[in-house]
Amino acid sequence: MKVIELGKNVLAANDVEAEALRERMRAEGRLLINLMSAPGSGKTTLLSRLIGDMRDIAFGVMEADIESSVDAERIEALGARAIQAHTGGMCHMDAYMTSAALSEMGADGLDIVFLENVGNLICPAEYDTGAGLKIMILSVPEGDDKPLKYPLMFRESDALVITKTDALGYFDFDMGKCAERAKKLNPAIEIFPVSAKTGEGINKLEDYLRGKLNILRNNKGRGTQA
Repeated sequence: MKVIELGKNVLAANDVEAEALRERMRAEGRLLINLMSAPGSGKTTLLSRLIGDMRDIAFGVMEADIESSVDAERIEALGARAIQAHTGGMCHMDAYMTSAALSEMGADGLDIVFLENVGNLICPAEYDTGAGLKIMILSVPEGDDKPLKYPLMFRESDALVITKTDALGYFDFDMGKCAERAKKLNPAIEIFPVSAKTGEGINKLEDYLRGKLNILRNNKGRGTQA
């Protein structure tokens, strides 16, 4: 009896599409960022702060969700280009879906494009979207034990943004333990504690994004990732 590994075939096909999208964005000098987190972590609030601060950068945001268009409307009100991508019940975006949303929104004239992935800490980590940079958000109210519960997300991410640091006094969150656990899973992960409300730590994150964009542009056409 012949057995077909459909899961492996699907992931392999997605990886091919993801690399093609990544190469295209690299050649165009545009930074595509896969932003992942649990629901309620403050993704849209953080994006709103970055867009408001970094006025010299042209942002595009693809808001992936099962329903509604609230987040995209919020981003558009700030003057950034945005599109709402409904996933039809799927708990993640893949490279095909990302490419389709990007084509529909249009990337001409954009510097940084954020894919605000569907809110959960499992499925989005398993699928390559074609992004050149993967950033995950963990909010203080979620707890410092998330690296223990969702290790793949931390292993796959280039950077960890710990949001809502203004609430540290109200929750039992140990920043040192969280950082130690994340680094144990991924020694190369960059960690940015921030508060979009007060602005704490935001400058360091903005410098990081500018640096990644500059590296990408300096290596444009050389086949090197940011």
